[in-house]
Amino acid sequence: MAGHTRIAVIGVGNEFRRDDGVGWAVVDRLRGRAARRPLPAGTVLDVCDGDPGRLIGLWEWVGLAVVVDAAHAHPGKPGRVHRIELDSGWLNQPPTTSSHGMGLGEAVELSRVLGRLPGRLVVYAVEVGDSSLGTAMSGAVAAVVDPLAASVEDEIAHYSDAVARG
Repeated sequence: MAGHTRIAVIGVGNEFRRDDGVGWAVVDRLRGRAARRPLPAGTVLDVCDGDPGRLIGLWEWVGLAVVVDAAHAHPGKPGRVHRIELDSGWLNQPPTTSSHGMGLGEAVELSRVLGRLPGRLVVYAVEVGDSSLGTAMSGAVAAVVDPLAASVEDEIAHYSDAVARG
């Protein structure tokens, strides 16, 4: 199935709620880098407000979905990144919650029930401190955008290499 080679990178959040825009910022950074160093064919970079139906629509029929989302942790450390990988149908969640009304975990579970999970799902959850109105991210969260974009590029490269090897 052609969907096994497609890749989706999804930045979840709201770019007008300060740190909650980290997912959008990472996707924006990846778009800028892709202009200089193209991503593999079939790679889609998109953003989403966290609506479960939209998330499912973005990641269904793809081999690899990488989601970057803001998360609240208690106690939290703004800028700390959690990497969560869904393999064999199980999601190990850190002690964080999404900054959106319905969490990413609920979207994953709904997707599982509907048979719409991607072949592999990797979530980067970034702990945030300020989700008030505005566009400027806090320094701690803004500092992880470049390294996180590089990590997403590594995820894509490892996946593409594995697909090429068969």
